[in-house]
Formats: sequence, structure tokens, C-alpha cells
Amino acid sequence: MFRLDATRPVHFCDGLTRRDFLHAGSLTALGLGLPAMQALAQSGSVARDQDVNCILLFLVGGPSQLDTWDMKPEAPEEIRGPFRPIATKVPGIQVSEVFPRLATMMDKVALVRTVYHTAAAVHDTGHQMMQTGRLFSGGTEHPPYGSVLSKLKGSRHNTPPYVVLPKPIGPTGGNLPHGHAAGYLGKTYDPFILNADPNDKAFKVPDLLPPDYVTAVRESRRRSLRSAIDGSVAAFEASADARLLDANFEGAFRLMSSPQARAAFDIAAEPAAVRDRYGRTRFGQSCLLARRLIERGVRFVTVNMFETVFNEITWDIHGSAPFSPIECYKNEVGPNFDNAYTALLEDLERRGLLETTLVLAFGEFGRTPKINPAGGRDHHPACWTVLFAGGPFQGGRVVGASDEIAAAPKDRPVTTAEIAATVFHGLGIDLATELPGPQSRPLRLVDHGVEPIEELF
Repeated sequence: MFRLDATRPVHFCDGLTRRDFLHAGSLTALGLGLPAMQALAQSGSVARDQDVNCILLFLVGGPSQLDTWDMKPEAPEEIRGPFRPIATKVPGIQVSEVFPRLATMMDKVALVRTVYHTAAAVHDTGHQMMQTGRLFSGGTEHPPYGSVLSKLKGSRHNTPPYVVLPKPIGPTGGNLPHGHAAGYLGKTYDPFILNADPNDKAFKVPDLLPPDYVTAVRESRRRSLRSAIDGSVAAFEASADARLLDANFEGAFRLMSSPQARAAFDIAAEPAAVRDRYGRTRFGQSCLLARRLIERGVRFVTVNMFETVFNEITWDIHGSAPFSPIECYKNEVGPNFDNAYTALLEDLERRGLLETTLVLAFGEFGRTPKINPAGGRDHHPACWTVLFAGGPFQGGRVVGASDEIAAAPKDRPVTTAEIAATVFHGLGIDLATELPGPQSRPLRLVDHGVEPIEELF
């Protein structure tokens, strides 16, 4: 792929090189090809159709079910934890005190309290299974929902169909795929990845704003493109990439300097009160940006709440460094999620988008019922809670019940494959649809016999 901000020559696998400025020939470092950028430049806000879209809030680290959405106040102290449950707008449904705003909007949200998997209790496996419905195995990486949607429906109004904000999931200890990449579908269906913090005062969308030297380079190229390229130009220009580059170079420069092209990502255009409501955090502003993108035609946006679980306050509450203490749920992580999540639901509804936008919120597993010696909870994929809202999902209900200590499903166990089936069904995609799988062998979206969670619809 090409980049705009490279600081050194690019070396191709065949040994060819070219000058830094040639990186401007394509914007696919972010997943936006030239047609997508042209559409943004020409149209600004894009008219919506009635296709169902999706925003996935991935709660990296694995929230504790006992301290969030499946509390057990009658359990012993070492099980129930430090937080108290509070009533919600829906009689009979309680959530943790760390989510006071969510409590007032419970009629819009459904809880599935019995999700589980039996794979290794490491972050990476959960990242894969919750975003694809399947586990990386034998070198086969399965595509996530956004990539599948890209493959089946393509771009809409030439906007990127699948976007990941603000960054992909980084190291979480397993050294395995995290479930973002398109896998066997091919890189064509990889996400547009922002790789920037929209809460940063100096926030810019990488590659949409050219570096300082671009103007001079553009003028130089106009005078003599050939003199700016090294001796391997003939071999390079014989490649498909070079032909595309030559055809689109001037158009790319026009788009990079176009205010309309940048407008879709111009979060500073939002009123201060709206930005404050989402929360002036990386996650809060990413949720706001997700709404802007859905509004302009993007089909699927994943917002990773955290990039890693090391040396950062996250849902990963082992209790001691480099992980987080359980108290962070009340002081930092809980309010961060509560503000952004409820603001997103309110905003989508106000703009008429909630009926056509699934809003998913989940992590990769739950936490152990018994508090560990460090005062935290460890990984526990045997039972946890996920949140569904928007689109055809019916709020104000709970699916499944865990046992008395939230260690395992008591009734209505739900697999990660069923989560995937539910997402695809919510998006209006036939579960019998087949994808060109590994070695181009047809592979169903979900295995035969796997059904969506019918209680949500």
C-alpha cells in the first residue's frame, strides 16, 4: 500500500524504490481508494439508504460481568465485588452503579448474559471469535463482520465500507490475529484504519492532509516527473501499481487539498456541547466520529476502546501492574463507556439513524467470579455479558441467566458463533450465504445449525 507520510524511500519486494512523494499516488494506507476520496470530496454528507449499518464498540480487556451488567449482590463479598447494583428504567433489570446514564436508557438496550467459549482464555482468541464467530486455526484467518459486509455489499456512495477507529488492537499477550483483517477474503476487504486519536487537539486524519513538502513536490513533479524518479523507473512503471499511480496522481493531490474530502473526518466541526456529551476521551471522540462516518455512508465501524491491556487503564482488572485495579471501573473506565455509549444511542436516535444502525458493545471474555489475591479478577471465557441495541434489536430485555456467581450459564447458553449469526441476521444477510473460503472453497457465514438469538428480534 502507499503512504503519504513516509520519511524514507520505499523498497518493494522486488527491490525497486521510488521517491517519497510518489506515496501520494494512492490513499489506500487508510483503506480509502481514489474513488472513495473523490466521492467524499464531491458530496460531503452522503444521502442514506435503508441498508442496516453497524457500530461495534469493542471493549478491549474483557469487562467483568459481576461488576457491570450481571451483578450478584447476594453472593459472598469476595464474589460480588465493591460496586452496588442500581435500578434501571426497565423494572427488574439492574446494572452496576458505574453506569448511571445507561440505567436511564435500558429500554433501548438488550443484555445477553450467557455468552461463553471454550477456547484458550487469552485475549486474542476472544478478539477473533467475537468479531468473526470462528477461531483462527491451521493458518486460516476468518474475516470479521465488516469485511464480510464489504465483500457482499461493497462501498456505498464510494465511501469506505469498513472502518476501524482509532487504532487496531495491539499486543495483548497472545501474538495471534486480533480479528480485524479480512483474512482469506483478501486485503481488498481490510478495514480503513484511522491510526490517530480524534481527541488530540492536533488531530489530523493521516494521509488526507499532506506533509509540508507536498506542495513543493507537486510543483516539481509538474515540471518534470521523470527527473524525480530514480533509475528503476522503467521497471516500476511496468507494474499495475505504477499505472494506477500515473493515472490518479493529479486527482489524489486535488483530493488531499480538498476541504470537502476532509470534512467527513473533521470532528472539530461538531458543536462543543456534543463533543462534551460523548466525553473528551479517545473512546468518546471515536464514538462521535463513528456516528459521523455512518451518517455519511460507511457501513461498518469498529471502535476499539483500548489499544492494549498493558500499562493502560482498561477493563483488564487483574489488580496489579501492568494491568488495572478493579476501582478503575468506577473512576475511569465505567464513566468513559457510560458517557460515550449513551451519547451515541441518543445521537443516532435523534438523527433518525438508530433504526438502521446496530450498536454492539462487548469484550472478548468475562472475569473470574472470585476476586484474586491482588484484588482483581482474571480471565474467564465461561460466561459473560454483551449488549445489543439499534436496528431490529428489541431493547429492555435480558437473554439468559448465569448461575449464582456468574461463573457459567444457568440457562440459554450463547456461543460466539450465535453472536455472529445474530449480527449477520441483524444486518439483513442470509446466513446460508457462502464466501470464497480458503483455497476458494465455499464457506458459509456460520455453520449449519447455528441460529441467531431469536429473543432479540
